Amino acid sequence: MGKNKFKTSIGGQALIEGVMMRGPETSSMAVRLPDGTIDVEETPLKNTSAWYKKTPFVRGTFNMVDSLMLGYKCLMKSAEKSGMDDGEPSRFEEWLAKKSGKPIMSIVSVVALVLGGGLAILLFMVLPTVIVSWIHPLLLTPTVKSLAEGVVKIAIFILYIWLVSKLEDIRRVFMYHGAEHKTIFCYEAGEELTIENVRAKSRFHPRCGTSFLLIVLVISILLFSVLTWHNVFLRIFLKLLLLPVVIGISYEIIKLAGRYDNVLTRVISAPGMWLQRLTTVEPDGSQIEVAIASIIPVIPKEKGADEW
Repeated sequence: MGKNKFKTSIGGQALIEGVMMRGPETSSMAVRLPDGTIDVEETPLKNTSAWYKKTPFVRGTFNMVDSLMLGYKCLMKSAEKSGMDDGEPSRFEEWLAKKSGKPIMSIVSVVALVLGGGLAILLFMVLPTVIVSWIHPLLLTPTVKSLAEGVVKIAIFILYIWLVSKLEDIRRVFMYHGAEHKTIFCYEAGEELTIENVRAKSRFHPRCGTSFLLIVLVISILLFSVLTWHNVFLRIFLKLLLLPVVIGISYEIIKLAGRYDNVLTRVISAPGMWLQRLTTVEPDGSQIEVAIASIIPVIPKEKGADEW
């Protein structure tokens, strides 16, 4: 990292057979189509200078929600463009589309988003608390209970990532994830964006969403340690209430870790960088080509406008 000429605010996300990059003013998604060509779609970003996206500790929640919505929209589009949903719809799907008056993919997207959010709350907010409450007679103090809850939470997180990484389709997404990181590193180094230059870069980046999620888990363990254990349902409610605070603090930490390179930031980044061994895979040349195509449209014309 010390050899990089500058650090960019451009970030990205792996898609299905593609990559999305987000710059200061625009976002761009590049997807490999079934015929082998690369489709690039550029979209202007809205409200980029709004106060709630600039104010420390407040901006974290808003920027995260905004990124999740944009990322999910691009993910669904990439599924369509790559030909993943070209199969014939079932009778139920045809009936549902007819009754709702909306395309089946729009319905599936909403359902998947709701189920995904519910699953995340269940796995990382509810389940650890319930598990610890079952065994709490063996845990003498609230501090020990909170520590046990944190261990369960991180164990579930790592196990979940490890299990999904074994799926072939997810492995390809993780290859595009690696291509995204390598391309950003190459751009930050001031080198020409070629397949050879990008391939030589690291696939582990300190500003990765994987690192951010791990920081969120650690901060939540610290903050939730002061919450009551007398009532499980009250504890879960208070955890949901404090979630924006956790995200706000975690966002500022990941920004610091991405901006500076010193002993402290390397310590902060180390666990997330290690976890990226599961969420990134070395990409091939065709995937790097897609990542390069996605970053070019979001590079600002004014030099330094995207400096971190």
